[in-house]
Amino acid sequence: MDEAEGDVLAYMSFSPQHRAKLHSTNPLERLIGKIKRRTQVVGIFPNEAAITRLVGAILLEQNDEWAVQRARFITLQSISRVSDGAPISLPAMAG
Repeated sequence: MDEAEGDVLAYMSFSPQHRAKLHSTNPLERLIGKIKRRTQVVGIFPNEAAITRLVGAILLEQNDEWAVQRARFITLQSISRVSDGAPISLPAMAG
C-alpha cells in the first residue's frame, strides 16, 4: 500500500474543482452498464462488425450527451491549467 500511495493520490495534484470529478468512475460504470444492456437485448450478433457498429453508436450517443452537458464534466479549458503541453482543441460534436 505504501508503494502505491503516489498512484492512489495522484488526483490530489489537480485543482479542487476537478478532484470531485476525477475520483469517481460512476459515469464510466453507467456507460459500461448501458453497453451491456443493449448488447444483451440483441443477444446473438451475426459478426464482429455488428458488435462494433452497436457499441460505436452507443459511444457516439454518449459523446453527444456529454458535449451538451459540458458544465458537468471537465472542459479542455479548465484542464489546460494543469497540463504541461500546449493547449489543444476538439470539435464541438462528432460528425
